[in-house]
Amino acid sequence: MILSALLTSVGINLGLCVFFFALYSILRKQRRNIEVYAPRLVAEGRALRQGVFSLETLLPTPGWVRSAWRPSEEEILASCGLDAVVFMRIFIFSLRVFSVATIMGLFVLLPIHYLGGQLRDINFSDLPNKSLDLFNVSNVKDGSNRLWVHFSAAYAITGVVCYLLYFEYKYISYKRLEQFIASKPKAQEFTVLVRGIPSHGSSISDTVDKFFMEYHPSTYLTHVVVRRTNKLRGLIEVHAAFVYFKSRYGASSVLHIQQSVNPTEWATEQAPEPHDVYWPLFSASFLKRWISKLVVIVASLFLIILFLLPVAFVQGLTNLNQLETLLPFLKGILRTSVVSQIITGYLPSLILHLFVSIVPPIMKIFSTMQGHISHSGIEKSACGKMLWFTVWNAFFAIVLTGSVASQLQVFLEPKDIPSRLAVAVPAQASFYIAFVVTSWTSLSSELTRVFALLGSWMGGCSGCLDDELRAPSIPYHSEIPRLLLFLLLGLSYVLLAPLILPFILIFFFIGYIIYRNQLLNVYLPKYETGGQFWPIVHNSMIFSLILMQAIAFGIFGLKKFPLASSLLLPLPVVTLLFNDYCRKRFQPIFEAYSAETLIKKDRNDQNDPGMNEFFAKLVTAYDDPALMPIQHQENLNDHNAPLLSSVDV
Repeated sequence: MILSALLTSVGINLGLCVFFFALYSILRKQRRNIEVYAPRLVAEGRALRQGVFSLETLLPTPGWVRSAWRPSEEEILASCGLDAVVFMRIFIFSLRVFSVATIMGLFVLLPIHYLGGQLRDINFSDLPNKSLDLFNVSNVKDGSNRLWVHFSAAYAITGVVCYLLYFEYKYISYKRLEQFIASKPKAQEFTVLVRGIPSHGSSISDTVDKFFMEYHPSTYLTHVVVRRTNKLRGLIEVHAAFVYFKSRYGASSVLHIQQSVNPTEWATEQAPEPHDVYWPLFSASFLKRWISKLVVIVASLFLIILFLLPVAFVQGLTNLNQLETLLPFLKGILRTSVVSQIITGYLPSLILHLFVSIVPPIMKIFSTMQGHISHSGIEKSACGKMLWFTVWNAFFAIVLTGSVASQLQVFLEPKDIPSRLAVAVPAQASFYIAFVVTSWTSLSSELTRVFALLGSWMGGCSGCLDDELRAPSIPYHSEIPRLLLFLLLGLSYVLLAPLILPFILIFFFIGYIIYRNQLLNVYLPKYETGGQFWPIVHNSMIFSLILMQAIAFGIFGLKKFPLASSLLLPLPVVTLLFNDYCRKRFQPIFEAYSAETLIKKDRNDQNDPGMNEFFAKLVTAYDDPALMPIQHQENLNDHNAPLLSSVDV
């Protein structure tokens, strides 16, 4: 790609960003759109549909930006929960990393690359027609002492990232503990889900009661057997139960100790929040869940292989010569300057974005099939699947061009990985710069909520559109992997093509403003994991650092700079040791609370007169809503009042 094609892509996407920002600013002020752009406020009864028409409602204004910027993190924590804070901390972490990296890249590395002289002589008069390869490390002459700058930058970036990762892990761990200590008693803290209850001729309820009265008599409170409806057989008795305990420590002890000699019987796991339970596909069968897991693995691999087709198509669009060979009748059009710049600089990344956007719902379906008992469990599982899919198909499949076999062969020969990556990654720098720039538009379109807007205008006549009109929850399973992909791209190219860094910095800045606005006005939390998405972020960042170091090692080898390669070897070792320390120091906090913390909370509760009422309500907390009688409650929303038209809303 030449520089003018990049500038064309930047111009198109910048214009679209401004358009979406202005359009949102106007649409959000129209009173009929309040359920689209502030559904959370409507659901919480904090928004009014009435409003007085004025000319200002038809003019774009930046007031929403100030409103999104103003709330403190403590206010976001109080209204949106720790998961939302963790999500926003990804943006803060990214902005800090790429602020340092951009300064280093633009003012130190980029001049060294352009003045390297490896590819051609410098001619500033024809700069718009220069290839972007002139701005990456390929233009530095082999054996140049200037490569010591890249060596120093590798150590500096690693140090910055590790320091910030440690700070974030420590900060979020503290917030998790602080939130737990300050919270009121919650049902899931005293409850354990038990699966694989054996049948011994008696009822499941009697079996559960007998087992826990025998082995946990001092802490066992009561239980409720899981039942679910079936269209053919009516009410089914499932071999699972929610078991309640008198203390958090008692529940935790049962949770973390194997209850039976046979690990498939009396299997325990942490109960989710009552409203977080996913009832439709609740399965207690170990065999069914094991088979489902295998089926999902095979289906995920098939999806990854199938996705190579659009990847190959996208790669074909980036090569103008290939297009002319495949479509010779379009040769004249393709040679037109504007057309060629749009096709090579804008269209491929746009198409990749569209294809990637259809994958998250599929991954969520796969995770649902695995028998997770909660919406949060499904979402965390889908997040992991989506992350690996994104890293492989949106990065390695594009960088390591060729068949699946040729891609896998690279990883079957570990000693060749650095050299292969050192050749392949810089070759795709132009594509990923355009991909990042195109992401500005997809990110800005988050504001307008097109499908929800259309559903509102159509009166919510379609079921799926009607769902969009309700306050949605933020799709962490799609958004977190997307952010981590850009962190991966930034670290992978920080030494190779620093021209990408300011565009990534702009992406995270735009995202920071947009998602603060959406969390405050649109997304309503449906569950709270206590920040358990952060270990996924941390592990992904360690992977990105190791990848950056492997690429740097390969680059120094290709550039005939063996001393730098040798001196770089301690860097991944130190990084892995750092990760091991963080894993042992912080990760246990995200897996379970300490005995010290649990016992202190239990002792404090002994003096709370409201605990008797809490335990009385606890026994019905995990009743399946489908089995409960229908209750008609008056809705605060005036457009649900009987016999009233929605025209005046």
